[in-house]
Amino acid sequence: MTLDRSRIESIVLRILEEERSGAPLTVIAGVSNRHCHLSRRDADVLFGQGYALRKDKDLRQPGQFASKETVHIVTHGGVLENVRVLGPLREKTQVEVSMTDARRLGVSLPLVRSGSTVETPGILLVGPEGSISCTSGVGIAWRHMHLSPEEADCMGLQDNDEVDVEVGGDRGLVFRRVWVRVRSDMLSEFHVDVDEANSCGLKTGDRVTVLRPAQAQ
Repeated sequence: MTLDRSRIESIVLRILEEERSGAPLTVIAGVSNRHCHLSRRDADVLFGQGYALRKDKDLRQPGQFASKETVHIVTHGGVLENVRVLGPLREKTQVEVSMTDARRLGVSLPLVRSGSTVETPGILLVGPEGSISCTSGVGIAWRHMHLSPEEADCMGLQDNDEVDVEVGGDRGLVFRRVWVRVRSDMLSEFHVDVDEANSCGLKTGDRVTVLRPAQAQ
């Protein structure tokens, strides 16, 4: 899905104005709670053959939504109940939790980037119609920032770059090594999990500063 042109143009104009005035480059933050993305095959097992996810609410990224469906994550060490499924369906199943969640499950999970196929400790996803075992694509999401190509050009960034992002306020801090993702179906948004957000009081919808190289020293 491509972006609405008027929407992207307004964002690019704001970025250019920030550049001209010397003001900080800012993007909107999105705080991610534990969730999973499902493949067609796995959705069939968990919810029934040909099951269609029901939209609960749209997310900022175009075409992405939180569904009404949830699953349980089960390990030998613990259970996380009612974990939200995000849509639409993907080519591969992916499960993202926080470090606190991993401790509740009694497993040691790696930091992973979207699309990772690294083998991970096995977990069980349990739905109303069945269960599946996942031994890859399970982990703690690497903090990252989505950008459209136009926004990336304005910021002088490319796909797979890493930048520093500053959060203001009384508990402000700088997040290092933020992975930049650039695609035509993306819109500017800085993503961290609940653990990272709670450490600095960050909320969805807050603005954070993308540090220029000189500022990041």
